[in-house]
Amino acid sequence: IRETSLLSPQPSTFCIKQGVLCMSLNKHLYIVAFDIVSDKIRYRCVKILLSYGQRVQKSVFECILNDKQFLEMKSKLDNTINLEVDSVRYYLLCANCEKNISVSGTGLYSYDEELIII
Repeated sequence: IRETSLLSPQPSTFCIKQGVLCMSLNKHLYIVAFDIVSDKIRYRCVKILLSYGQRVQKSVFECILNDKQFLEMKSKLDNTINLEVDSVRYYLLCANCEKNISVSGTGLYSYDEELIII
């Protein structure tokens, strides 16, 4: 058993997270940030993003997704926003980057609710 990140790209990777042996389910951490002009469209996008992750800032979400979920979420957002004036950015954090996230002030770090504890 080797120590690795929960969000490692290898399927069924074992990891140690806070002293507990876990198994990854092939998911990645995405940071999604948006700048949307219309309140109505912004509200729709927030509803979509809340179904895939957690809000960590007013216009920033952390989403732990597999490839299929990411493409589904991105497609929904692309079909919702006005591509002429709105912007949504997607940042995939690698396993090494994910380990180095820190938070100052209020806020919790996102975690994978579907992890398997062994």
